[in-house]
Amino acid sequence: MKPAPFEYCRADTLDEALELMAEFGAEASVLAGGMSLGPMLNMRLARPVAVVDINPVAALAGIREADGGVETGALCRQVDALGCGLLRDAVPLLAEALPFVGHFQTRNRGTLGGSVCHADPSAEIPLALLTLGGEIALRRKDRARTVPAEDFFEGIFVTAREPEEIVTALRWPRCGKGAGHAFAEIAQRHGDFAIAAVAASASVSARGAVTALSLGLGGVEDRPRLADLADFAGAPATPATAAEAAALAADRVDPIEDPKASAAYRRQLVRVLGARALERALERAAAPPC
Repeated sequence: MKPAPFEYCRADTLDEALELMAEFGAEASVLAGGMSLGPMLNMRLARPVAVVDINPVAALAGIREADGGVETGALCRQVDALGCGLLRDAVPLLAEALPFVGHFQTRNRGTLGGSVCHADPSAEIPLALLTLGGEIALRRKDRARTVPAEDFFEGIFVTAREPEEIVTALRWPRCGKGAGHAFAEIAQRHGDFAIAAVAASASVSARGAVTALSLGLGGVEDRPRLADLADFAGAPATPATAAEAAALAADRVDPIEDPKASAAYRRQLVRVLGARALERALERAAAPPC
């Protein structure tokens, strides 16, 4: 199929992009990498009046240190993030998740900001951002704001982004001393959408006790979710604790069901993958700092 007719608008600066979004509002789609928007246009699942191409906007690219963490521009390509030493050292969970994102060819064009805006429940980048407690920076013509990842994802392909807004950057907390992370997923083939994905983050004290524990779940519900594991603070950083935490997360999840997997299968994946990821995260947290 071919896309329905639309007006192509190239923005060379951020101000131009914001002017276009103010003009077209909800009738505009933003073109970054186009790895999701392109197929949606071709299948006519998306029928915007205008497509605003922000690729020429240099201010939206790049990776930089900011406020004790790392900021990735909305146009940061996935391949550039994968090869960035700063991200490998400061945000190891993202570095571990990126090889699961699509394929080599798509990572050359796909962007971090585009993945977060698309809000596919199975997507790895939104899951990593949520698990780490990251933030999304948004701009419109008359204001800027920052939204925590936990409040940004509202459903399948639905976010808190307002029609006139553009995501300008993602903000990732830096991995601290005594912290460890791990990522795992199951898909029909490598690069396919995850049937279930888990992202684990843990902090361990010098005495070997859990001080913080997070388990993000992707592909399981209608949006990436965080399991509530606050009760495990003070527990020993052991495989038994990891298994118990994953079992609790599996019991509390409300899995979707589709032709790929039943709800019961997804629940079991949370239990098994969650235990593996949490165990690795606890081991890494107890090891020398990243």
